[in-house]
Amino acid sequence: QVQLLESGGGLVQTGGSLRLSCALSGRPFSSYTMGWFRQAPGKEREFVAGITPYGGATAYADSVKGRFTISRDNAKNTVFLQMNSLKPEDTAAYYCAASARVGVSRDQDNYSTWGQGTQVTVSS
Repeated sequence: QVQLLESGGGLVQTGGSLRLSCALSGRPFSSYTMGWFRQAPGKEREFVAGITPYGGATAYADSVKGRFTISRDNAKNTVFLQMNSLKPEDTAAYYCAASARVGVSRDQDNYSTWGQGTQVTVSS
């Protein structure tokens, strides 16, 4: 059974940085494309970033491009999301997800396994 566990959320001021981590257990990590999604109160969950199994391709939402960086360490079964220049509108619960499909998908329906989420709050 595949499980995902996120960590690294917290409270930060506008302009600050956070790094989220997500560890996968139960199956070979390099089998999966990994994605980060977020959901703010009253809004739908949205795609943030994704990375293919060996890091050869990444994709970002326009709202985070240039500020966020997704990476992975297959030896540690972990995917990261480095978030810089944070804004209040980045406040949300952040979820990592695993997909067995080829390529990065922005569609959450293509991700079969989800973590429990970690809260990121950016104060103005």
